[in-house]
Amino acid sequence: MKFGAIALDEALGAIVGHTVHLGSGVVLKKGTALAATDLAGLRAAGCVHVIAARLEDGDVTEDAAAAQIGAAAVGAFARAAPAATGRCNLYAEAAGVVVVDRARVERLNLVDEAVTLATVAPFSPVRPGDMIATVKIIPFATRREVVSACAAIAGFAAVTVAPFQPCSAGLVLTRLPGTKESVLDRAAAAQRVRLSRLGGAILREIRRDHHEAAATAAIRELLEAGCAPILLLGASAIVDRRDVIPAAIERAGGVLLHLGMPVDPGNLLLLAQRGATPILGVPGCARSLKRSGFDMVLERLAAGLPVTRADVMTMGVGGLLGEAPREGDEPSADG
Repeated sequence: MKFGAIALDEALGAIVGHTVHLGSGVVLKKGTALAATDLAGLRAAGCVHVIAARLEDGDVTEDAAAAQIGAAAVGAFARAAPAATGRCNLYAEAAGVVVVDRARVERLNLVDEAVTLATVAPFSPVRPGDMIATVKIIPFATRREVVSACAAIAGFAAVTVAPFQPCSAGLVLTRLPGTKESVLDRAAAAQRVRLSRLGGAILREIRRDHHEAAATAAIRELLEAGCAPILLLGASAIVDRRDVIPAAIERAGGVLLHLGMPVDPGNLLLLAQRGATPILGVPGCARSLKRSGFDMVLERLAAGLPVTRADVMTMGVGGLLGEAPREGDEPSADG
C-alpha cells in the first residue's frame, strides 16, 4: 500500500487518509474511496492533491482483513460482528466467563504492527451481547500474508465463552453464641443472589454452631444431598489449616487444596474438594455482594472450569479489587 499526497488526476479509487471539509457542508470522510464526483468537488475547492492510500497487488482492505481474523479468533458461544472502519468486534452469545488463549493472542499481536487483537481480561464474567474482544487493522490495508499468518494463529478459537451451567450448591453457615439470625439471613441472601446470577441456586442451606463436629455433619449432609459446590461461611474467618472449617472438611473426607489467595478482598478463601465436588471456605467479605476473590473462583466453577491451587495462586495480577488498607487503618479480619 502506498500512502501520501496523490495528485487528483491519479487519485480515482484512492482511499482518503484524513477527513476533508470542502465547504458548504460537504465532507469527504476518512476511508472514503474517491469517486469521480469526489474528485470534482476537490478540484472545485481548489485542491490539487489529496492525502490518500492506494492499494497494491497483494493488499487486503482493512475491513476484509479484520473480518477474516475476527472469524478465526472467535470460538464457542461467541460471534464476530461485521467489520467496519477496519474493526471487527467479538461478542458473547451466552452468559459465562471469557476464556482467552493468552499465548495465541500475544503471538498474533507480535506478527505485524498492522494487526491488533484486544480482549477483556481472561475469565471475565459476561452476559449475551457483551463485547469480549476486538480486532483492529491499523492502516487502510495490510498484506495478504500478514492476514493469513494472523488468521492461522487465531484459528484455534483464541477467544471463547464458557457458559454458566446450572448448579445446585449447598451452603453451611456457622454461628457463635450471640450471633443474630438476621446476620445469617443477610449472608445467606447474598449467596442466593450470587448463585442466581450464575444460573444456579442454593439447593440446601444448613445453619450450625461454629464447632468442628457440627460443621462436619453439615458437610456430610450436603454431600449426601448431591450439592455442588459446597460453600462454608464460618462465623469467624479461616486463619489456619487447622481452624474449624478446614478441620471439618478433612473430617468429612475432603482434601484441602489451598488456603489464601492473592486477591483483596477475598484473601482468606479456602479451596478444597471431596472427589469431584468443589468445597469452598468462603471469606467473610462475601457476606456482601461486593466483588471479591470468592466471585472469581465461583464464576469459574459455575462455568464448569476447574480451579486448581496454581490457578488461585496466580490471580494476583489484577487481584487488587478494592482499595487496600492504608497505614494506620484497622486491618480487616474477614478476608
